[in-house]
Amino acid sequence: MAQSLSVLEPKKKPQRTIFQEYSEALVVAIILAIIIRAVFVQAFKIPSGSMEPTLLIGDHILVNKLVYGVRIPFTDKRFPDLFKPQRGDVIVFVYPEDRTKDFIKRVIGIGGDTVEIKNKQVFINGKEYVTPQARFNSNVVMPGDLNPRDNMPPIKVPKGFLFVMGDNRDFSHDSRFWGFVPLEDVKGKAFLIYYSAQDMAKIKWDRIFKVIH
Repeated sequence: MAQSLSVLEPKKKPQRTIFQEYSEALVVAIILAIIIRAVFVQAFKIPSGSMEPTLLIGDHILVNKLVYGVRIPFTDKRFPDLFKPQRGDVIVFVYPEDRTKDFIKRVIGIGGDTVEIKNKQVFINGKEYVTPQARFNSNVVMPGDLNPRDNMPPIKVPKGFLFVMGDNRDFSHDSRFWGFVPLEDVKGKAFLIYYSAQDMAKIKWDRIFKVIH
C-alpha cells in the first residue's frame, strides 16, 4: 500500500498594503532626520540683525555640529572634536544668560587671548584685530565707564572659553556685556545659508546657498 507524503507548503507572507509601506518609509525617514539633526547638521533661522551684514533677518542657515565634537544624545559626553573654534568662526552656542535659547556670534578671542576694545577697535594680545565683516552704524563712541560697547579694558579669556561678538557691532548683545562662552556650550559652526526670506513674497534669491564666512 502506497504511503502518502506530507508536503509542507511555505507559508505565504501577508501582502503589505501601500499604507504600511509608506508608514515604514516615513518612520525610517524620521529616525534618519533625528540622527542627522542630533549628530551632523542642524538648521536655524536668524531672528535678529546682530550679525548683519553677514547674516540677515530671515536667513535660514545650516550648522555643522560634528566639527567641534557633537554631544552624544541623552548623555553629557561628546564625540571627539575635529577642530577647535578659531578666531573668525561663526558659531551657534547656548546663551549663557538663558540656556533655553541659542545665540549665533563670531569668535573673536580664544582661551589665553587678552581682548581689549579701544574706540570700537578690537585688540588681541596688544595687536589690532580687524574683522572685515564688522559693521558700525553709529558715530557715537561710548566711554568704557558707561558702557563696554566701544571701550573695554583688557580681559583675558580663560582656557576652555571663547569671547564672541556680533558683526553688527553697535547693535549686538555679546561677550562685551555678558562674558565668555564655555566650549562645551558650542553647538556647531555655521557654514551655509540654504534659504532666505522675511515672508513668502520677499524671497532673497541671491542669498540662497551662500557660504558663511
